[in-house]
Amino acid sequence: MKIGVTYDLKSYYLGKGFSAEEVAEFDCEETIDAIADVIVQMGFEVDRIGCLEQLMQRLLNGDRWDLVFNIAEGLYGVGREAQVPALLDAYKIPHTFSSTELLALALDKGMTNAVVKSLGVRVSDFCVVRKPEDIDNVKIEYPLFAKPVAEGTSKGISARSLIKNKTELKEVCIELLNKFNQPVLVEEYLPGREFTVGLLGYGENTRAIGVMEVLLENDADMAGYTYDNKQLYEGRVKYALANEPEVAELAIKAWKALNCLDAGRVDIRINAQGKPTFMEVNPLAGLNPTYSDICIMSKMAGVSHFELISSIIKSAMERNNL
Repeated sequence: MKIGVTYDLKSYYLGKGFSAEEVAEFDCEETIDAIADVIVQMGFEVDRIGCLEQLMQRLLNGDRWDLVFNIAEGLYGVGREAQVPALLDAYKIPHTFSSTELLALALDKGMTNAVVKSLGVRVSDFCVVRKPEDIDNVKIEYPLFAKPVAEGTSKGISARSLIKNKTELKEVCIELLNKFNQPVLVEEYLPGREFTVGLLGYGENTRAIGVMEVLLENDADMAGYTYDNKQLYEGRVKYALANEPEVAELAIKAWKALNCLDAGRVDIRINAQGKPTFMEVNPLAGLNPTYSDICIMSKMAGVSHFELISSIIKSAMERNNL
């Protein structure tokens, strides 16, 4: 079986003049090498395709694959993570991870909150600020938390995201609207512990790899898992497996409600009443064996990188009757 791999390389885009922040979500060669090694160890042929632009050229040249292992994040638009899967769907080429429509939804945190809430998953009170005039319509009790509605890797989240009054709300929202050119998600601040739950499988086969708590050190931004905390995690952040069945249960409920596939993460934080509360879903989680959350968690839980990647491939093969 021939398995293609689609991805966005940081070095590729840095070479084109993009900034470090613009390519923060993209992958390094180490990640692609590690995935390719597993594919070969499973006895399959691997073909490194690359980004959307490179995939388009390969398809036009007549190249095809039995399965594509896709971790391409995309460049532009709220639907950027869905662009490669949509193209593969058009050519009837099976791919790993969630469906095109789910990937288009999940990057929009406001819409995702609305959907999971309608499906019975606990979320914090929230609203979406699309223009400066919307700020006056925010009626949620302070403190609040503000972030871009469609960014990953905590881009746009800083110590200033924790908002205590109307003046701060206006300043931060206008700054984010201008910088990221997209709406701002404003939520009730969740003051408790923060967790991320790694998940494998789909539907009734869904299982949690583990529940990992994100613990902030003294040098960290204490508002939450900010962009700087993620980029400078050594010395700022510690991770520990936690025995929190209620957290795992909520994550699995959200995963199954959204019909997520193969593998990913659900982020959860404890609200003021002590209840686990959905923050966001990442159906296209980072897979760097050294620093990606789901890989760190897997290692702590005794799941090797080979087991993690091969489980994803086996799940996609099963779904597609390969």
